[in-house]
Amino acid sequence: MQTEAAVYERIVLKLSGEALQAAGARENISPQVVLAIAERIKEVRDLGVQIGVVIGGGNIWRGTSAAHRGMDRTTADYMGMLATVINGLALQSACARIGVETRVQTAIEMKNVAEPFIRGRAVRHLELGRVVIFVAGTGNPYFSTDTTAALRASEIGAQVILKATKVDGVYDSDPQKNPNAKRYDQVSYTEALSKRLQVMDSTAFSLCMDNKIPIVIFNMNQPENIRDVVLGRKIGTLVCD
Repeated sequence: MQTEAAVYERIVLKLSGEALQAAGARENISPQVVLAIAERIKEVRDLGVQIGVVIGGGNIWRGTSAAHRGMDRTTADYMGMLATVINGLALQSACARIGVETRVQTAIEMKNVAEPFIRGRAVRHLELGRVVIFVAGTGNPYFSTDTTAALRASEIGAQVILKATKVDGVYDSDPQKNPNAKRYDQVSYTEALSKRLQVMDSTAFSLCMDNKIPIVIFNMNQPENIRDVVLGRKIGTLVCD
């Protein structure tokens, strides 16, 4: 039986912090959910794909939300960056349990916890088959982890960003509020901008558009979706030039 081949050699997988939570549970991080994500990552890595992961921290702390409640925005954003480090370490631990070698690289130096982000070192880890987990955002306040994903993808030469969400793609309106909402199979950068489709924040989206990095938005709750996207199957919504 012939093994299916991946259509991408190097990817960046963008996970929200909420992806680490179990549905309806109060705990910020579910070890079972994180392990399931690690298993999906392993499945893709075993196809020969080099994987960088950017993870959010919204399950623990949201800087913008705290700022809206009166906290200094810069302080709140740094706290959010630290939350992504916690999530990155949780994912690294789960990957280790199933034999996936990883490196956590942080934009804020913390020698006892993770490596500093160094582009050449990150690329070398990927070439050696290690999964690289990028944490602490860009190291600067006022930037989202979407922007981090776009930046790291540009820096390491990733061919695509896979953005895992709770819905199965990009719609012309909120599918939870409008039962007649239309899902796009494919949309151009220009169309996504003109129609104000919620793909990524404007800074992240501009980086992807300028560097011609396609984005695939898909439902993370379907276990086979990451593998199917990497194999070139039509899953979710493709945003491209």
